[in-house]
Order: sequence, then C-alpha cells, then structure tokens
Amino acid sequence: MINRLSTGKSWYKCFRYEEGRDKPGDVRNVMLVVASLIASVTFQAGVNPPGGVWQDNSSGHVAGRAIYAYQSEVYYVFLIANTLALSASILVIISLTYRFPFHLEIVIATISMIVTYSSAIFAVTPDESVRFRYVIAAASVPYILRIFIQLFNMVFENNEKPESENSDKVVLNY
Repeated sequence: MINRLSTGKSWYKCFRYEEGRDKPGDVRNVMLVVASLIASVTFQAGVNPPGGVWQDNSSGHVAGRAIYAYQSEVYYVFLIANTLALSASILVIISLTYRFPFHLEIVIATISMIVTYSSAIFAVTPDESVRFRYVIAAASVPYILRIFIQLFNMVFENNEKPESENSDKVVLNY
C-alpha cells in the first residue's frame, strides 16, 4: 500500500466501490455521511454568506444584506451552485432514508431546513441582484433529473424483458 502511494500508481483504486467487497449498508452509510456534510456546509453558506452581512445602513448599503451580493455576477453563481448542491444532497438523504424508521420526521425536518434556507437567502440578498426564479430552477434540477432517470429506466427495463413476459401487454406505438 505504501509503495502504491509513493509511486502514484492507481492508489485510488483501493478506495473505489466494489460490488462483491462492499456491503450495501456500509455504502449507504458513507453516502449519508457525505450527503449530510454537503447539506450542512451549503446550508451554512446560504445562511451566513461569504463576506458576512452589512452591519449598518451607511454608504448606500442596507444592514443585514450580504456584502458579497453587491458583486452580483459572482454572488449569483455562488447562490445557484450552493442551492444546487444543497438540493442534490437533500435528495440523496431523502432517498437513502426511505422506509427507515422516522422517515416522516426526516422529511419534515428537511422541508423545514429548505424553508429556512430559502428565507435566509431571500433576507440577505438584495432584490436587484438575483432573479430568484433561477435559484428555484437550480433547486429543482436534481429532482427533475432523478425523475427522468427513473422514467428512462422504467421504459428500457420494460423493453428488455423477453417477449413471453410482455405478451399479455398491449403496446401502442404512435
């Protein structure tokens, strides 16, 4: 192992997921930890934006607004990327905890966290710097992608079945 690290020869292969070696429960736990860390960091970055917030109303600034938001283009990129990461990590958390005990409570807590995040970014972002419809669109991207992937898998899974399994179904081609 030490030799692989020092020579630079595919040392990362030891850490990759292998279906026969790694247990699904262990993989789920690792993914939950990673998704929770991403959700925590992105939530914190949205609630307390980089650079902080203005403390007073002097020099044309409004107290409580993000300092970083006055560089509208870069703040816009930050806000969309941060929201996309938070949304994707929440999707992973909800998906991996499906049918767990207290899943309803996890969903309620997650929805509350989304509402808190949304109200925080609305509170610290000046109205003129960001079009929030793009932020909402960024938040929906992981969910829309997951829906398309599921639909794609359902369609092609049905087409890959042998004819004997599909013989009792009527297929309409338009």
